Order: sequence, then C-alpha cells, then structure tokens
Amino acid sequence: MSVLPFDQREGFIWFNGALVPWTEAKLHVLNHGLHYASCVFEGERVYGGEIFKLAEHTDRLFESARILDFEIPYTREQINDACRQVVAAQKFVDGYVRPLAWRGPEMMGVSAQASRVQVAIACWEWPSYFDPAQRLKGIRLDIAEWRRPDPRTAPCKSKAAGLYMICTLAKHAAERKGYADALMLDWRGQVAEATGANIFFVRDGALHTPTPDCFLDGITRRTVIGLAKDRGIKVHERAIMPEEMAGFEQCFIVGTAAEVTPVSEIGPYRFTVGEITRTLMDAYMHAVQPKTVARTAAAE
Repeated sequence: MSVLPFDQREGFIWFNGALVPWTEAKLHVLNHGLHYASCVFEGERVYGGEIFKLAEHTDRLFESARILDFEIPYTREQINDACRQVVAAQKFVDGYVRPLAWRGPEMMGVSAQASRVQVAIACWEWPSYFDPAQRLKGIRLDIAEWRRPDPRTAPCKSKAAGLYMICTLAKHAAERKGYADALMLDWRGQVAEATGANIFFVRDGALHTPTPDCFLDGITRRTVIGLAKDRGIKVHERAIMPEEMAGFEQCFIVGTAAEVTPVSEIGPYRFTVGEITRTLMDAYMHAVQPKTVARTAAAE
C-alpha cells in the first residue's frame, strides 16, 4: 500500500509561533534534537473537531521539557490555542495532533544550554492504529528482547523522543514475525507495556495493570482506570511477572493512538475478547466522542 510521505502532505503546521504551509515547515540538519534526542512530544486525538484531554497533554509536554532541562518558550494557553488553530486549519473532524519541542541548531555537542528551543504542531488523519478487522478479534503481540530501562539510567517519566528508539526496534522485530506489536518487560523482568501503549489484564472480574514506575502513566491509561472504577470494576496496579499471563482471561492495550485495543495473544499466552474488554472499549468511545454518540442515538 502506497502511503504519502509526511513531508509531501498538504495543509499547515504551526511552527515557532505561526501557521506555515506544510511543505515549508523545515529545519536544519544540525539541530541538536536530531543528533542528541533532546526532543519531547505529545500524541493527541481529535474527535468531532475537539482534542481529547488537550490540557493534560499540554501539561505533560511541559513536564517532559522540564525533565529534559529546557523550557518551552510559550505558555500552556498559547500551546493549547495553537493546537486548536492547527486542527481548524487542517479542517479535520477526526485526526491526530503531534506537538513537539526540541533544542535547535545554535550549539552542536552534548552541552547545548544556549540552544533556542523550537516548537511545532502538526495534525493529520489517523483513523485506526491497528488494522480494524484484526483489532476486533484481538491483536497478536510478540515479547520483545528490548526492555524498559531502570529509571536511574533514563528520564522515563518524560515523553522524550530518545526513549522510543527501542520501541521502534521491538515493533519492527515483531512485525517481521507477523505480530502487530510487542510487549516489553522492564529491566527487572516484570511486565511493562507495549511499544506505544499501556497494558491491562483481566482475571475474575478485576483489572490488573503494571505499576508505571519506569514508563509513562498514560493519559488514556488513567482515563480507562477511571471508567473501570465508575463501573464497579476493581483495578489492581502492581508488579506483574510474565508467567502470570497464563492465568489471565482477557488482555487489552490502551493509548491515544491505540485507544482500547483487545489482545488475543502474547507469545505463548492466549486471551479472549471478553465482556470487560468490550465494556471498556465502548465506555472509552463514549467518553471521547460524546457528541457523535449523542447524534447517533438521536438518529436511531
């Protein structure tokens, strides 16, 4: 399938304070962010023309920048407004928004304290992270060789570009084997997350999910935990060892891109797409698309 390269698309990107034509949003090859991964970003979904949990995403963008020791040269309100400007300029009702901030080209070396921080925000259509047919029956995950690092070795509480290098490697390896994604363990050998999403398991009517002590406590993860508790479903956040997967009945992953996606297989372990998974899938879609759901209900 042919995919239009991202540098050849049409529309506008918010770039350092102004909307510019998509193909003119360019930067120099000697940007510090490219060479030393001094870049943070967010992934946000647009539903019905509105960005879901925009303020929370912007707060995390600023916190990620703080962890990487640089300041975003705009206020949170300016970034929120810029995100909305991009969505309006692209005329997308549903889509994906990517704000990012990085150190520029003023200094080239490990130390870059005098580099100017640059910011860009783009928006594009992205209907489903996984194949829709595969998603309904549960995706298959490999178990990655790469592991989430010890928090003492990487800024794991930031959504920083460099932390995703091993995710790309793990996902590529999984796709070559015919899997949709991969489950990553942490440096202790405990279950951590998928390459770009948090993970949940179901046993005896309750949810079990790894404690996010070396990976992001995702905004979608927190949303799903809240939806589960609202429905009387108990949630256990704890250390989970890989062999425990043999005793779980259901499994699903969650994230801004993945939304709530059932999992049917992780390596040798098998799961069913059960009632709790389907309930939380529906609850999440109602939460992110209240206007769409209301219109559909009224039409019926």
